[in-house]
Amino acid sequence: MQDLQVDTSLANELCSPLPTARRLFTYIMNGLAFGLSGLAIVPLVSVLWEIIRRGLPGLTPAMFVTSVFDNGIANAIVGTAAMVLIAICLSVPTGIMTAIFLSEFSQNNLSKVVRFVTTILTGVPSIVVGLFAYGVVVALTKSFSALAGGFALSIIMLPVVVLTTEEALKLVPSSLRLASAALGGTQFQTTFKVVVASAIPTITTGVLLAVARAAGETAPLVFTALFSLDWSNDLLSPTASLPVLIFNLYNDPSPEKNQLVWTTSIVLLGLVLCISLLSRLVTNRKKTK
Repeated sequence: MQDLQVDTSLANELCSPLPTARRLFTYIMNGLAFGLSGLAIVPLVSVLWEIIRRGLPGLTPAMFVTSVFDNGIANAIVGTAAMVLIAICLSVPTGIMTAIFLSEFSQNNLSKVVRFVTTILTGVPSIVVGLFAYGVVVALTKSFSALAGGFALSIIMLPVVVLTTEEALKLVPSSLRLASAALGGTQFQTTFKVVVASAIPTITTGVLLAVARAAGETAPLVFTALFSLDWSNDLLSPTASLPVLIFNLYNDPSPEKNQLVWTTSIVLLGLVLCISLLSRLVTNRKKTK
């Protein structure tokens, strides 16, 4: 009987409305959270609105097939794509192999040092990376080039690829590793045929995020690829890029060039947005599977 009374009193307490003070506190906190969230969105919406308002009138199909010299951005798009591709070729294999080493093959002091250095590298300012790439590539080749720009972007991408890949490999259940070992698989086979294969969607997401960051960098390219108003001859000559185009032509007195800056901003913003959405799509497909 006593237990029944206790249960009844607990049920009544749970079903009774909250005190006025607690409900008022909940309403205030909810309102504060929504208000601060809206306040955080205001700068983003303002930037987007200003870029779209000023850049959309100049967005024409012709600008995607002509160079900056002819008020187009085709050579800047090709230059950005070339340097990002060079950065991918340099950073992705190195970053993935480094992450595999840290996650699967090494648990000693060396791995701690590599992980610490990689973490520090994520916080290095991009302008410092540009100076380093200038000293390593430009000073040796005696020329600004797309190759130097891709090298600088690869340094920016490398720590992102390493850290995201390592975390992706750690998320693979240990039971898969044990099952592979029980079936006679070597550590090499287990790592590449089981662990890496299972983590490919997450690794792809990390790589795409690194690409999105590299595509919008300006400072490293100013020190390495410089700029070109017309088409570049090869990868060893100064090369145009979308971020540097915006940087160089923003204060140009020509109305056409000023309009081109805002239109380029839309294109660059759309490029980064597409890459981010692609990474989100890869993640959602992994969750669905």
